[in-house]
Amino acid sequence: MLKRIWAAVALIGFWACEAPQNEELARWETQAQAVEIIRDDFGVPHIYGKTDADAVFGLLYAQCEDDFRRVERNYIWAIGRLAELEGEDAIYSDLRANLYMTEEEAKAAYEKAPDWLKKLCVAFADGVNYYLHTHPEVTPQVITKYEPWMPMFFFEGSIGGDIERISTQALQAFYEQDSALALIDAKDTMDQILEEPKGSNGIAIAPSLSESGNAMLLINPHTSFYFRPEVHVVSEEGLNVYGAVTWGQFFVYQGFNEKTGWIHTSTFVDFIDEFEEEILEEDGMMLYNYGGEKREVKTQEIKLSYKAEDGSIKSKPFTIYRTHHGPITHKNENGWVATKINWDPVNALIQSYSRTKLANFGEFKEMMNIRTNSSNNTVFADAEGNIGYFHGNFIPKRNPEFDFSKPVDGSNPATDWQGLHTVDESIVILNPGTGWIQNCNSTPFTAAGEFSPKAENYPFYMAPDAENFRGVHAVKVLSELDGKLSLDSFLTLAYDPHLPAFQFLLPELLSAYTSSTGEGKVNQALEILKQWDLKTSKESVAMSLAHFYGENYQRKFRSMNRFINEMPNAKKPNPTEIQEVFEATLDQMNTDFGTWNTPWGEINRFQRLSGAIDAGFDDEQAYIPVGLASGNWGALAAYGARATESTKRLYGYRGNSFVAVVEFGEKVKAKTILAGGQSSDPNSPHFFDQAQRYADANFKDVAFYKEDVLKRAQKTYHPGVN
Repeated sequence: MLKRIWAAVALIGFWACEAPQNEELARWETQAQAVEIIRDDFGVPHIYGKTDADAVFGLLYAQCEDDFRRVERNYIWAIGRLAELEGEDAIYSDLRANLYMTEEEAKAAYEKAPDWLKKLCVAFADGVNYYLHTHPEVTPQVITKYEPWMPMFFFEGSIGGDIERISTQALQAFYEQDSALALIDAKDTMDQILEEPKGSNGIAIAPSLSESGNAMLLINPHTSFYFRPEVHVVSEEGLNVYGAVTWGQFFVYQGFNEKTGWIHTSTFVDFIDEFEEEILEEDGMMLYNYGGEKREVKTQEIKLSYKAEDGSIKSKPFTIYRTHHGPITHKNENGWVATKINWDPVNALIQSYSRTKLANFGEFKEMMNIRTNSSNNTVFADAEGNIGYFHGNFIPKRNPEFDFSKPVDGSNPATDWQGLHTVDESIVILNPGTGWIQNCNSTPFTAAGEFSPKAENYPFYMAPDAENFRGVHAVKVLSELDGKLSLDSFLTLAYDPHLPAFQFLLPELLSAYTSSTGEGKVNQALEILKQWDLKTSKESVAMSLAHFYGENYQRKFRSMNRFINEMPNAKKPNPTEIQEVFEATLDQMNTDFGTWNTPWGEINRFQRLSGAIDAGFDDEQAYIPVGLASGNWGALAAYGARATESTKRLYGYRGNSFVAVVEFGEKVKAKTILAGGQSSDPNSPHFFDQAQRYADANFKDVAFYKEDVLKRAQKTYHPGVN
């Protein structure tokens, strides 16, 4: 009886997906036999295929095993079907996706791709579909069959791609003709100020500063936790790459092969522009003025589906508008505005994939001239001993007579982009005399100490990036190096506990009390801060005090960055204002924690209660105390933690996620850590098995070569037969 029930459930689950044709299923099964997956003692999948397409098939299958829901959601969002999952509130996210490329346009882009890339796109779809076929207990929520054109929507793996800079709220205000929506656009400014910085750290060390005489690289993305898993992908066609892959993509995004390594850090290079269009209507046609010429606004009718409150699927029609500058995304006081971004999916996929197979700086630079990696800087190292840095990649040339930090007049042809800057025209650093390069989402003009590029040699839009406290910290520890680095001492450097923001904030605070006497609790707290060495640790009460004082300081004054950047209009608080903030901080901590005299590790916690994408936290459940601190204060090993509506304690959600230190030589050596663990399944031994190691910065050795992988193999199988 139970067997018959299970068979019925399996059949229902099977038909929830589109049933494969016999020929298609035979293809999947044949390809699965050409793929071997070896899971090591931390659950990391080492995927071996005869061809690159085989390896991609296995990579997607393994990703789905580890966290199908994250693979699924990334594509639901990317292709513009999020409202079918989350309801009508998400429909403007879907509209935004369709503004830049509809499904029909994605299919056309796929057809124009080179054959080798098409094979990888087919392997992507087949890997996911075969996983669903062999796991009938997993029911897809929206997409029942994955298609080779889908990667055209998801071609660049940074956290929050270019398209997310387009405001869905402003889009909604335009389509619903609601000016009030435009006024409350995007997130509250205060939320942005206090949020853990999105981005990454990258540090490259030249052979002259390493014990082994080999170049080394720190790969330190600061993403939301569980945003990327750790993978190793190998084929007999020259692919052998290890690192972090964004869920659902078929290329390693941050990582290394035997000869080269790279880390992307989010950039502030100006690569998006807004064009105010002069719209005209004549004889029922919508036109726009361009240099005195009347051009037709291209319109397209589309229907977007959404889940209604009763669970049914309904649709909503939209007319989308485009000029040669791009789609109309919002309206301002001067009229309609088109937003132009980088949208070149085929070349972007070519760049993202080919990056993983290169042998040296020369090849890497040639790849960079494809120029589709919009939102990133890149720190690089190779086995030939080169270290390098690229500030941005996709950088439009502009007429210097106009201020492109604001919307420009789209009717004036002089405001059009004038092609792209070549890599040689952009900011590039190669083998500087310092022997080190750093970037922490900060200015490139301190990236290599005194050997850094000079701002006056470049247009402002090429590097508007400000300095931040992580950049200040990186320069400090690298400039003060005493001796040469090994992989282990490089890790120690990357986890240096000093917090440079407080070397500015605390003297100001202590000075505010020099001419007045506080209450007993105030004097006790000030004394603790006075004795503090400005280093974070889980035992430190001073860290707890400093963290909440720093947050409240920003809430009140919003001017902490004035200490390291020119901000002539920034608020400079007076002693009374500073005292009020500090004393309110003590009251807040007493209320929330019982006493302000609470060690940091009792407040700052690592907890993973489920594998859900939006998993919650609970002050009463088990946790791991964490001594790391926020990147806002300049922590290199950043740990963004926050309280929720149901908690008083802080729980990590962003910062150090996948981290690696890599040394290149005759053989590549590396150590890594992954926040939490490889699997989203709470029943898996690899759900949270790296958590204590993560808190202790106890990195695991990477098994890169097959003989080392086999020594640590826990499970070996072909997709579909495990």
